Amino acid sequence: MDAREIDRIVATALAEDLGPNGVDVTSMATIPEDQTDIAELVARADGVVAGLEVAAAVFQATGPVKVDLLVSDSDFVREGTVLATFEGPSRSLLMAERTALNLLCRMSGVATHTRLWVEALEGTKAQVLDTRKTTPGLRALEKYAVRAGGGTNKRMGLYDVAMIKDNHKLAAGSISVAYARVRETFPDVTIQVEVTTLDEAVEAVSVGATFLLLDNMTPGQVREIVAAVGGRAELEATGNLTLDKVRAYAETGVDYLSVGALTHSSPIMDIALDLRR
Repeated sequence: MDAREIDRIVATALAEDLGPNGVDVTSMATIPEDQTDIAELVARADGVVAGLEVAAAVFQATGPVKVDLLVSDSDFVREGTVLATFEGPSRSLLMAERTALNLLCRMSGVATHTRLWVEALEGTKAQVLDTRKTTPGLRALEKYAVRAGGGTNKRMGLYDVAMIKDNHKLAAGSISVAYARVRETFPDVTIQVEVTTLDEAVEAVSVGATFLLLDNMTPGQVREIVAAVGGRAELEATGNLTLDKVRAYAETGVDYLSVGALTHSSPIMDIALDLRR
């Protein structure tokens, strides 16, 4: 993760909690300024950890807090595992607590959910991809969490990969016209084309497309396109994929399966902060 992006997200998240004056009124009123403590991050459930450096950055943004990370991102941990300890001013520890946990629990939840998909694909060549269906402002963190869970990132935004989807095809008139316009305007950008039929797949490959999204197809339809394309383009199955049927798609021979649920529907992983007294 880019350090500047972490700093931006941490600053925004803390400002949301501390308001314009940067104050935790409860901790300031109840805890002496010179009191210090040690706090432990403890897993309250089994899962894959992601975001420890982000959590550490939150604590260190609130005061002179010493950080000791006891596990690493991507580690699978059991309920009760101590993930990290933080030592410093008690006010700082409690000021940072909820902000750090919000980010860490969210990221670890995404990583844990992603790991389930990765395990479901074991033994096939298919990789699980994320999408742009992310929480506004947290895309970098959520995509990092997908990587921590063993998944693969797709494009970061609208700027780094051209993706010709149904509305682009309609607006331009055809796949061929849309593809030609992108290639003329941005000759070096990667182009991906969403197709919904075998004929569209053949058309896209014929004009030079090397990456196709096979949208809302059955495994049988996907298998037919895999055979027709014959390795001339990378293929991604997408749309309404669930864990109970993803294996059938992976076994068609596609290269990727994109799953918006990795980021838009992952439950958090329960993690708590406990003062050690």
